[in-house]
Amino acid sequence: MIKDSDFITSKDVPGPTKEEIRCLVLCKSQVSSDDLVIDIGCGTGGITIEMAKKAKKVIAIDKNPKAIKLTKQNIKKHGVDEKVDLIENDGISALKSIENIDIAIVGGSGSGTDLDEILELAISKLKPNGRIIITAILIDTKLDAIEKLKQKNISPEIIEVNISRGHILQRGVMMKAENPIAIIHGKIF
Repeated sequence: MIKDSDFITSKDVPGPTKEEIRCLVLCKSQVSSDDLVIDIGCGTGGITIEMAKKAKKVIAIDKNPKAIKLTKQNIKKHGVDEKVDLIENDGISALKSIENIDIAIVGGSGSGTDLDEILELAISKLKPNGRIIITAILIDTKLDAIEKLKQKNISPEIIEVNISRGHILQRGVMMKAENPIAIIHGKIF
């Protein structure tokens, strides 16, 4: 896993997704060297890059031009630029032209009212045995994602992750918590 500090970041773009979360997303995705992965809401490209190190191809999508620029810098820095296509567009518009997806990853924080349609489209583009993963910090996003997967006859699984990092002080170690995040995932049969 790439350390969080090894990513180029900006105050204008969220991310990267924390190292431990990226690790769990990779594990839950069961990504292989034959997979086409889409990353909707790629931000700084943390998940995009980790997936590109294992998958055949990754399509990273973000409507924020600053996010696309930052992801482009990060994929080049980490040597996966040949395996990543970047699309500067909203998830709904971008998904309309993509077919035969093995793994769809949807960042939950910026999806808002579009989440239902993004999930609907992403699920419809998944190949048999395709996997969908939604990362979410908002309770509403978690509930909406679970409900949508159930409507599509996908049995959702959810884990809530709370990471704390130790900070060395003169007299001991103080644990500082990161924001909790849910990883919701399911598989098409």
